[in-house]
Amino acid sequence: MEMEIVVPTELSVMTLPKLAFFPQALLPLHIFEPRYRLMLKEVLASHRLFAVAGLNSSDAGQGYEPAHRIATVGIVRACQENDNGTSNLLLQGLARIEVLEILREEPYRTIRVRPLLSQAGAPDEDNLKLKTSLARLLSLRQRLSGESPGDFDRFLKTVEDPDAYVDLAAFNLCEDAELKQRLLETLSVHERLRLFTRHLKQEVAQIRLRRLLQGPLTDEAIGNN
Repeated sequence: MEMEIVVPTELSVMTLPKLAFFPQALLPLHIFEPRYRLMLKEVLASHRLFAVAGLNSSDAGQGYEPAHRIATVGIVRACQENDNGTSNLLLQGLARIEVLEILREEPYRTIRVRPLLSQAGAPDEDNLKLKTSLARLLSLRQRLSGESPGDFDRFLKTVEDPDAYVDLAAFNLCEDAELKQRLLETLSVHERLRLFTRHLKQEVAQIRLRRLLQGPLTDEAIGNN
């Protein structure tokens, strides 16, 4: 029987560039900065929770390490301390949060937050249909790109919940950092599925066009075309 985890109103936070962390996702981290080493020590001695926020480059001139307002709180599932004082850990996303304010910066950033809940945004059958369409597009993109399915691809096929599915797929299979942050900020599961599906359709169309223009040339020889 699992215990319900309550998200505290105050959390420590890491701000990382080009990263949107999602609920359910697994994020390996190497902790080496002194401030984060102290943060991890105190986190492990309490609830094992801290937030990860993406660096908001559009506000880079307005403050120290400006973070996106929507982030994710995670729980430390495993942690190994190294002989030199650094640590390797595995953080699992638990819930979206809204950053209400920065409480302090020293010795590490602490924020006041409120948890955010996903909303279906449409009947369950509509979301399941969109999930199926998204899964087909991911498989098609993979085939067109000549990639072989990996362990994550096989695991993703076992995920039935559309909410968890689109979050895991976005975190692991989307390379567009701006889109990932937008998906993280979208509370409607239906809208999240729709946005990612539209993006994948565009990617698939671009891959097909590139293959058509490339013709029989190999990737190595395309520069000679």
